[in-house]
Amino acid sequence: MTKPVVYDHFGTRAGLLAELYRAFDARQTALMDAALAGSPATLAGRAQVIAATYIDCVLSQGREIPGIVAALEGSPELERIKSEYRAVFLEKCRRLFAPFTPADDIALSALWSMLGAAQSLSYATVAGAVTREEAVAELVRAIHAMAESRTVL
Repeated sequence: MTKPVVYDHFGTRAGLLAELYRAFDARQTALMDAALAGSPATLAGRAQVIAATYIDCVLSQGREIPGIVAALEGSPELERIKSEYRAVFLEKCRRLFAPFTPADDIALSALWSMLGAAQSLSYATVAGAVTREEAVAELVRAIHAMAESRTVL
């Protein structure tokens, strides 16, 4: 495929990267939603699903997704798209885990911490620094710690 063909379809490099990110997010969301529908509505069940589907989705995409994510941060338009998807994911996690917290809510900073752990662990798994099982188990522990926190800001 030549550059003019790609730009005719997507308009710009940013447009292409945005579509790649949208496709990645749609696949991740569909896998996560299907797994959640078939799992117990418990903290342990939901934590396992979020952790496993997040790690597995990044693993299925390989080394390309970290590059796309990095490229998204280079443009205000693309950062906005990434930010919108991130907000949806954080809100989904807040709704899923809040019922299991002492305050029936979760601090936004705790959700960001969970997201950072998910991203770092998935990238470490792709790089071969940790196994999938280690990454999932560590992310499950991070989610439990987040839910057990008594501070809501």
